[in-house]
Amino acid sequence: QVQLVESGGALVQPGGSLRLSCAASGFTPDGYVLAWFRQAPGKGREAVATFNIDDGATRYADSVKDRFTISRDNDKNTVYLQMNSLKPEDTAVYYCATDRVMTMISGPSMMALDYDYWGQGTQVTVSS
Repeated sequence: QVQLVESGGALVQPGGSLRLSCAASGFTPDGYVLAWFRQAPGKGREAVATFNIDDGATRYADSVKDRFTISRDNDKNTVYLQMNSLKPEDTAVYYCATDRVMTMISGPSMMALDYDYWGQGTQVTVSS
């Protein structure tokens, strides 16, 4: 059974940094993509970044490029989201998601509906 457990959310001041973690278990990671999404109050769930486990390729939303970095610890099967230069508009619940790349029409997807497995979310609040 696929299980994703996020941690690391917190209250941080604008301009600060935070690292989120997502521990994945219950599946063989080959052929999967790990992704971070976020959902702000009153808004839809949007992709932040994806990590293709097979080749390490990454994708980022334009809003977080050059500020956020997605990475993975192979031994721990944990994916991280390093967030720098945080802005108030980054405030949201951040979710980890995963699914097989072969189920996605055009490779690692930035669409929430393409992922079947989700964590419970972790709150990130950027405020002074």
